[in-house]
Amino acid sequence: MAAAAPPPPPAPVPEPSMTLVDTDSRNHPLFSRIRLATPADVPHIHKLIHQMAVFEKLTHLFSATESSLAATLFNSPPFTSFTVLLLEVSPSPFAPLHSPASSPSPYSPVDRIVYLDLPLDDPDRETFASDETHDVTVAGFVLFFPNYSTFLAKPGFYIEDIFVRECYRRKGFGRMLLSAVAKQAVKMGYGRVEWIVLDWNVNAIKFYEEMGAKVLSEWRICRLTGDALGAYGNANI
Repeated sequence: MAAAAPPPPPAPVPEPSMTLVDTDSRNHPLFSRIRLATPADVPHIHKLIHQMAVFEKLTHLFSATESSLAATLFNSPPFTSFTVLLLEVSPSPFAPLHSPASSPSPYSPVDRIVYLDLPLDDPDRETFASDETHDVTVAGFVLFFPNYSTFLAKPGFYIEDIFVRECYRRKGFGRMLLSAVAKQAVKMGYGRVEWIVLDWNVNAIKFYEEMGAKVLSEWRICRLTGDALGAYGNANI
């Protein structure tokens, strides 16, 4: 009787492919730019302030209108009074901003590329479109103005508002806006930049502390506004 045929040799195990799957987040670049706001940006500034009031649960104090903003924000040269820097984003590189040769811009835009793992979904993209031709969207802003430190005997900047729309948070844009103000302060020889933060906004407090800011918990804001302001303004001294 013939011997049984030996079992066939096991099929060779295929070697793992050495080709890496492309998981590079650089497949989704988001171009960002900080530029000086102009009166034409007032409608977007107004909407940003309203979104900020909603986030801070302070809509009952919100009474600004586009007209009142336009009448008060752009009456002085930038950095000498109220100044607004806008944060814009685009899926494509920005077209250069052009200023008349006779009136060059006092602020050079700051550009940065953020690389995302996935495309970003902005539900208010059309509402905040600032340049539909080039697909540019307003994502945030910072409003600041000069103040003065008698202890330092130097001027500084006070940030009244800094805000990044919700879908653009935690991507470094808040740091980008703060850095823009700080760099301008250094450029002008100013002594400090300061702002306030709501005590319940622990995420913002942590973010500011990580940036090196000192949160002064022992200070309190004193404010006269509305009827109280009117009463003192009309009082006989």
